[in-house]
Amino acid sequence: MTRRRPLTFWRRRPREMGLNVALREIALSALPAALTVGLLALATQPAYQALIHNGTGWAPYAYQGLTQDVQAYQVAELTPGLGADERREFRDRALSSARNPSQFTQLREIEGYGEARLSLIERYLLQGTPDASALAAREAVALSAQASQYAKAMEGRYVAALLLMRRVLLGTALVTGLLSVTSALRALLLWRSEMDRRARREARQREALSLASHELRRPLQSLLLASDLLRHAETQEQRTHLLALIEDGAAQLASRADLTRLNDLYLDVTLRPRAQDLRPLLERFAAPRVELSLPLEPLVWPVDGDRLRQIVENLVENALKYTDGPVEVALREVRGQPEVTVRDHGSGLSDTLHGQVFLPYDQGPRGLRGGQGLGLPLVRRYARAHGGDVTLAAAPGGGLQATVRLGQPAGTRAETQAAGGAELLQARSDAG
Repeated sequence: MTRRRPLTFWRRRPREMGLNVALREIALSALPAALTVGLLALATQPAYQALIHNGTGWAPYAYQGLTQDVQAYQVAELTPGLGADERREFRDRALSSARNPSQFTQLREIEGYGEARLSLIERYLLQGTPDASALAAREAVALSAQASQYAKAMEGRYVAALLLMRRVLLGTALVTGLLSVTSALRALLLWRSEMDRRARREARQREALSLASHELRRPLQSLLLASDLLRHAETQEQRTHLLALIEDGAAQLASRADLTRLNDLYLDVTLRPRAQDLRPLLERFAAPRVELSLPLEPLVWPVDGDRLRQIVENLVENALKYTDGPVEVALREVRGQPEVTVRDHGSGLSDTLHGQVFLPYDQGPRGLRGGQGLGLPLVRRYARAHGGDVTLAAAPGGGLQATVRLGQPAGTRAETQAAGGAELLQARSDAG
């Protein structure tokens, strides 16, 4: 025998799947960034190591060679027994080096590091004396030292530039990776938001259809019963009465089954209020087990008659299903506003359940016989749309009493105040 998996598994599975999808997408988005960082690090490493170990690639060899040539000439001037032609040969070699400025790259920058100048070396060499050769040698040594300082400075600049380039490239890779991850997260959030929005929309549609099915049941039952009785009606008066019931049931079906207004009818309730006497709306509930208590004078109030009828229908139906005794329906005016009460003589409810039964699909401690727990939530929704509310309380002497207090429907408050109640007064006059 196959064992069923626990229900919690199916509840957790979509959440776990969503988390796995998110982690997978984040990992895939971060992969290009990681590869870019790794490749850039590998690409810049050889150049970095070359600069560290081998310098910048620029060396002061030309300046060092000039120093050697000038010093060789100085030595020749100080060497006794050396002929004039040989001394002139050493001097010409040093002059040839000094008169070739193209080999002394970065000469202007190097001369900026001190007072030594290539032109002074050439001038001293042209004098051709031992003292001038000594001055030329000292100037060449100083210029070579300035070239070495420049080489070290250039090495530092190159290393700093490479490090900056490396940081910029790695930073760019990280930013690119973060943007990729952010884009993936945004896409996931949009996807999740769309899924939640779709789920909410589907839930609202299911709720509207469930409420419509719940509210269509009573008119359909009335139609079936009236049509069955019509077949056996013996007098014209009976047939006329049954035909009136059928017309009323058909009107209620049309009022509650408009598929283009399901949201307005059951979710985001939109009323069509009209000032009218409330007594005729409640007179239709008179039955062998339902006792009516209505005021003698007209009680006119702006209401949506079809929705108010559904309010009272649900309350009376619940009272009849919960109890076997009489149900009392009363209409009165309290502090200038209408109040409808529906009382039964059953066992009642505990105080802790008075608010719970207004939650959708909650059927109370015993459950409504054949019900879905949708009637009382719809009653509260309609009552609040009328600017009022519905409450449950223990009735004096036992049983449960539901009280519906009606206020001004949202669509009529401003109009009623602006018109000074003229429409209500006219309705009261018509009802009288």
